[in-house]
Amino acid sequence: MPHPEPEHKQLSPINPIELHDDDDDELILSLSPVKLQRLPHLTDYLSQLPTHNNPLEHNPFYHPSDGFYITPSDVILRQIVYDLPAAGASSGPSSAFHRAGPRRHILFEPSSIKAAIVTCGGLCPGMNTVVRELVLALWDLYGVRQIFGIKAGYRGFYSTNPIQLDPKLVHNWHKNGGTVLETSRGGFDLHKIVDAIQNRGYNQVYIIGGDGTMRGAVEIFHEICRRKLKIGVTGIPKTVDNDVGIIDKSFGFQTAVEMAQQAINAAHVEAESAVNGIGLVKLMGRSTGHIALHATLSSRDVDCCLIPETEFYLEGKGGLFEFMEQRLRENGHAVLVVAEGAGQDIIPRNEAQKQERDESGNPVFLDVGQWLKSELKNWWSRDHPNELVTVKYIDPTYMIRAVPANATDNLYCTLLAHSAIHGVMAGYTGFVPGPINGNYAYIPVEEVAKAKNVVNTRDHKWAWVRSVTSQPDFNRT
Repeated sequence: MPHPEPEHKQLSPINPIELHDDDDDELILSLSPVKLQRLPHLTDYLSQLPTHNNPLEHNPFYHPSDGFYITPSDVILRQIVYDLPAAGASSGPSSAFHRAGPRRHILFEPSSIKAAIVTCGGLCPGMNTVVRELVLALWDLYGVRQIFGIKAGYRGFYSTNPIQLDPKLVHNWHKNGGTVLETSRGGFDLHKIVDAIQNRGYNQVYIIGGDGTMRGAVEIFHEICRRKLKIGVTGIPKTVDNDVGIIDKSFGFQTAVEMAQQAINAAHVEAESAVNGIGLVKLMGRSTGHIALHATLSSRDVDCCLIPETEFYLEGKGGLFEFMEQRLRENGHAVLVVAEGAGQDIIPRNEAQKQERDESGNPVFLDVGQWLKSELKNWWSRDHPNELVTVKYIDPTYMIRAVPANATDNLYCTLLAHSAIHGVMAGYTGFVPGPINGNYAYIPVEEVAKAKNVVNTRDHKWAWVRSVTSQPDFNRT
């Protein structure tokens, strides 16, 4: 069968429409042109690849009808909210991405597929679910029988033997936290990894990991392109911190917020049960405070939320100590939530600590929770030597990371896995599947690897946090 027109072609921009009154009830909206983000495809460097009819056409679980298969004109807009008067004056085109889902024709004959699945980086609720759903969808939807799990992260490609996966083996994996495939940080040796992929005959590679892992996936994708290999590469973004950009959220985040609330509840009970009790909870969030923010809004028992996106100070007017004293005087107790990346610039450290890096090359953070606990106790004993105070510090980090995904995240993981498989089967490569404005799209992995999702402290959600906690803005006057 001849190769169809590649689905990664740019679509023509949408012509702007003049804004005018059509009648008393309607306005015609003038939108900027829409630029469709180019998506890498195997035919970019391999010509005359044969195509095959999608086996879903004859799958007993599906009844393809009009609209079932995704076409090149199915796109997802990145921006869906517009200021009507300003829409026509926009300086540049809006972005759009190819919609995720099954294509009518695929570039892989299922009996020839040899798929590899690897989990990298730290733990996150849902990792086992993604692996399970990849295996089941490859097996049941596309008839793939050669599916392999790479153990111990990136280094497992060249240092360990893979394990063969099938639906029976992975049947209950989604009920367990962690990753049965095991994971590790570091160990990224590009040429050893791609040599192993090539030598073992893998032609589909599914990489599950965070931002560092996605940067590695970019390098693997480029090396495979350079060698002109018919190997599809896709990344499935995993970060419990929800700091991956472009997509609406990363899997495991909902579960993390739910578990974080349990820690906050415990801190609240401890604080209420003591004289001048302070419950201090440290939550995950190296560069972003999404877990702390959402857990604070969900709990309503938090008096102060500290995140990496906002600076704070301890002493003086408008500082943390002044606010905590006010809360203790008013309520007799207080609950303080801090993200692990908050306050790192004000924690004293020596030169060796400033230079320290982990296996992934990230700066090693000091424990802001332990530091705050010490500072709070020292402050109270200094300024109120004759009064009791109790500071209970809770760090639920490993409890949160290690739990199974909740129902919402389990469903999300399934949709991510299916979207990834449909894209690779269609010949796309070097991409990430994920929801944009609630609809699943394919995004170039290079874009995802460099994009960050930080808390916007000028938007309504952060204002909501401050209205719930009544905490100061920590701007020195």
